[in-house]
Amino acid sequence: MTDIATVVEAVNQTWILTVSFLIFFMHAGFAMLEAGQVRSKNVANQLTKNMLTWAVGVSVFFVIGTGFESLMTGAGFAPAAGAGGYVGWLYGAVFAMTAATIVSGAVAGRAKLRAYITYTFLLAAVIYPMVTAMTWAAPETGLVEQLVGAPFADFAGGMIVHGMGGIAGLTAAAVLGPRMDRYNDDDGSVNVIPGHSMTFAVLGTLMLCFGWYGFNVGTAGAFDLGDGANTLSLVAMGTTIAMAAGAMGAAAVTWIQSGKVDTLYTANGMLAGLAGITAIPNTTAWWGAFVVGGLAGIQLPIVFDFVSERLKIDDVCAVFPVHGSAGVLGTLLMPFVAVPGAFEASVGTQFVAQLTGVVIIGGWTLTATAVVWYVLKALGQARVTPDHEQDGLDIAEHGVETYPEFGGERVATDGGPTVVDTTESGPRADGGVEAGSPIKMVSAVVRPDKLGDIKQALAEINAPSLTVTNVSGRGSQPAKTGQWRGEEFTVDLHQKVKVDVVVADIPADEVAEAICEAASTGEPGDGKVFILPVEDAVQVRTGKSGTEAV
Repeated sequence: MTDIATVVEAVNQTWILTVSFLIFFMHAGFAMLEAGQVRSKNVANQLTKNMLTWAVGVSVFFVIGTGFESLMTGAGFAPAAGAGGYVGWLYGAVFAMTAATIVSGAVAGRAKLRAYITYTFLLAAVIYPMVTAMTWAAPETGLVEQLVGAPFADFAGGMIVHGMGGIAGLTAAAVLGPRMDRYNDDDGSVNVIPGHSMTFAVLGTLMLCFGWYGFNVGTAGAFDLGDGANTLSLVAMGTTIAMAAGAMGAAAVTWIQSGKVDTLYTANGMLAGLAGITAIPNTTAWWGAFVVGGLAGIQLPIVFDFVSERLKIDDVCAVFPVHGSAGVLGTLLMPFVAVPGAFEASVGTQFVAQLTGVVIIGGWTLTATAVVWYVLKALGQARVTPDHEQDGLDIAEHGVETYPEFGGERVATDGGPTVVDTTESGPRADGGVEAGSPIKMVSAVVRPDKLGDIKQALAEINAPSLTVTNVSGRGSQPAKTGQWRGEEFTVDLHQKVKVDVVVADIPADEVAEAICEAASTGEPGDGKVFILPVEDAVQVRTGKSGTEAV
């Protein structure tokens, strides 16, 4: 008969594995969030970095990282490959890889893939294991306990994982320098470089929020089997409330600043609230969760503006205000928002312990990260060439286009109705002896959503042949004001489609009239139609020229 201890151990191991899988799923969220915040020409590069972060990082953490942590705690070098306990190793690995992948969002759009992978290798092997060796590996006898006399409290990685990742990302971005055209050379003013998909960014956010329950609530279930019911309840509540308060705090600040609620800041605010509470959900009162999450959301746009406009650091995905400063904030607030009896030291002593831990982790991370990236920069291996940056890292680093059907001179698709059937009457002749009129081209620049109506209208006058291209331009249509992470920018090149119809026997003015009627909305920006003479035409297949070629 199986004893109760064996059952409890089996349940706990299964729970840890389930939580590990949930945290691993956060990599999908990071991939979507970061892909949405970069230009379309850099999406494949960002996705590749997220996949290789896991592949390279988890392997290095298995062979070297766990052994280095063991060595730093005085137990000798004992990597997971030889120490057993693979479930525990996997649980630690998903936390380590979260810290690593945060950095990829800060250096997006200009870091060489080999440089990023080199840093990921060193983070998994040495930088992150050193942090855990000073904290989680020896919580009661760690460095902070020895210095202050009180343990450093970080329940699920608010500072150890997210604060560290945010500081590392900010440091790497500062060493690399900003993206091309992010700042004007003459006055240093900031140019807005919008990401390519708000949908991806918000989807990634919600995926991360789901996985975050593995971070916080999962940790409570795994390590608190005594009075776990109460702690589990407290962690679940605090995680959820802080997430909500973070979104509301960021949304409120952007509304006050611009009169509009910024979608991306609201999404980032949810994550900032989560990063803020992650160090302390097991000790924080319900009202404290509102305070921590709300302040984490409020500081987000303020810190991002300070970093980008004052420090001139191009943190593409706002990893420092989302993970770094939010993680630091929540860690430091621990003694002020805790439930009664949550810690043994005085409020002042516990705050000093929290501050000491933040300084040690932040100082080590900043120093180690700066050394790695400065060395890579000195070797000319940190950043892609200006030409490659201009072309996009998808082509330069991977030889692919994420959206090949939408780039360059690709043909637009409209999803409009099928053109009318002309099989009975037959289309009007494309030229020949009847024509007797010179060849002309009717060229129209119109709204993309009217393309289907134009196809139908041309088919109805028996002139279904046309050529369509994606274009952008400006005319009488007024410019629009866009907003990306609270910053306004002007959009005066509007997306249009260009429709070219070459005719011989069909009157050009009839074609132009059909296009005008189909494309008209009565508003500025409907477009224009031009009628141009065509000197000659040659049919490739037959070699016929003139009207017969049309």
